[in-house]
Order: sequence, then C-alpha cells, then structure tokens
Amino acid sequence: MSLEKTLVILKPSAVQRGLIGEITTRFERKGLRLAGMKMMQLTDDLLNEHYAHLADKPFFGRIKQSMMASPVIACCYEGVDAVQVVRSMTGATNGRKATPGTIRGDYSVSAQENIVHTSDSPENAIVELNRFFRPEEIFDYSLPVQSYLNYEGEE
Repeated sequence: MSLEKTLVILKPSAVQRGLIGEITTRFERKGLRLAGMKMMQLTDDLLNEHYAHLADKPFFGRIKQSMMASPVIACCYEGVDAVQVVRSMTGATNGRKATPGTIRGDYSVSAQENIVHTSDSPENAIVELNRFFRPEEIFDYSLPVQSYLNYEGEE
C-alpha cells in the first residue's frame, strides 16, 4: 500500500480560537503522520491562486478576507488514503451541517469560518502541497508506533 500526503490548513478561525493543538491531536491520534507544519500569513496572490475555482462567486472576497485575518497553520499529513481519511474527519463544509464528532461538527457553526481547509483529491493534494510547502519543508521519518498502525493485508 502506498502512503498519500494531503494538505490541511488550520484557518484563522481555528488559530484565533486556540484550537490548533486539539485539531492536530485528532489527526495524530487517528494514526496520520505529520510530515510538515508551518505558520504563515496568506497573501492575496496566494489566495487568488488557491481559490481560483471560486473567483466568480459572490463570496470570493469574503473568503480571502477571512483567510488573511490572522496567520494560518499549514500542515502536511501522510497515511494510507490520507485525503479521504482527513476529509471524513473534517466533516461537511458548512459547520451547521457537519456531523458531531467531526472537526467542523464539533468546532464550527459557519459555512465560511469552518476551521480547516483540506485537499479534496489525491491529485489536488499534490498541487496544494507544492503551493504551500517547498520540498525541504516536507519530512520523511519513522514513528515509533508505526508497527501498531500496520496496514498489511488490507485492500
């Protein structure tokens, strides 16, 4: 089985509410390996590129304003089916519709201030990780608990 990497951005709503540790702990407890993490202030140019698919939407300006309200935490997580696992853990985009037990279901009541951004496909994860991380900012190392996260024999 090959491991997948995915992007998670802890949005200003997570940073401002002091949820960084709680959210990263959830991914670690699930068995995903943190391969990269950094705090950064997003720029207009970077957000224009990242959200280009939403540029014609009436809420585009609000999204950019929200994403630049404070620094964000950009993370790269790795694991088998990491994109799908992270998206399942995150829940529906609109926090009011997200299932309790998911990150958005537990910490958000907003469609816009919805705590995290996650890659929506393995292909987009590669593009997004390259947008937010330089190659030397993604690390490969072993976890001591790796044998307890064994995927052998799984399809």
